[in-house]
Amino acid sequence: MTDVIRRKIDRCRPTQAEGAPGADRGWRLALARAARDAMGLDLEFRSLTIARRSLAEILELVPDLALLALLDGPRGGLGVIMLSPTVTATFIEKQTLGRLSSQPAAARKASRIDAAMVAGVVDRALAGLEEALAEEADLVWAGGFRYASYLEDARPLGLMLEEDAYRVLSAEVSLGPAGREGRVILVLPAIGRGESPAIAPDATEVEAPQFTAALSAQVMQADCRLDAVIDRLTLPLRQIMALQVGETLLLPSAALDSITLETVEGQRVAVARLGQHRGMRAVKLCDAVATRPAGPPILRPAQTQPEPPLPELRAAG
Repeated sequence: MTDVIRRKIDRCRPTQAEGAPGADRGWRLALARAARDAMGLDLEFRSLTIARRSLAEILELVPDLALLALLDGPRGGLGVIMLSPTVTATFIEKQTLGRLSSQPAAARKASRIDAAMVAGVVDRALAGLEEALAEEADLVWAGGFRYASYLEDARPLGLMLEEDAYRVLSAEVSLGPAGREGRVILVLPAIGRGESPAIAPDATEVEAPQFTAALSAQVMQADCRLDAVIDRLTLPLRQIMALQVGETLLLPSAALDSITLETVEGQRVAVARLGQHRGMRAVKLCDAVATRPAGPPILRPAQTQPEPPLPELRAAG
């Protein structure tokens, strides 16, 4: 049902104009430059369309006798590039003979050797596409792909590719002075898995870099004190004055896994547990406490045996 709805939405979208910014223009430039630089072949685009397709639709788009190359992308993403027999034969003929004959190339099934010979051109084109999209949003889904392996036919694609939406760049190209015509189909996952494009710095930061750096330095130097509180108790004044070194105070509500981090005003900001890190006492944050107005700390009476008043206090009345 989802695929049906997606197809209807795609049909309602206006066709992207040829030469528009993004992957459309980037793929035109990248593939044409790769063919020119790698083997001195003139490649021109007659048309290029970009559409979303399901896996089932992609399997129906495979040209007869096409060379199928699996592409490896970011975070395990897989794509496919399909070259029609005319495109494959032209690439091989140009690389092996250095020229193109006036006769059209005979259609034949591509072999693993053919795939190895065009792998360099494919990688060069994909790298050029990534470079062209360095500052554009399409880099997220179109960048980072390279040649991975050769497929003898389209049947394994149904098992290797995920059941997800794909972006299909389908191009009709013209090759060489004789104008041989063929198809190049690039299939990439629609969900972006690559890196986000580089963002230009904000105009304000460019105009006043010194002010921004100075403000950042002042803020980063500010101190924020937090106290790790295991428990709180209250003692009579006479007992506090009678405390001795080595004396033990009972903390009935203390727990190593229920320590609070509090501000100097007594406001709780987090809950932690006591532990060690490289031989030093440490606390590990467990949960944050919702912000609320600071209140007086909760004091609990000490659970100790009552003591008689000190002589100094008794004499004072």
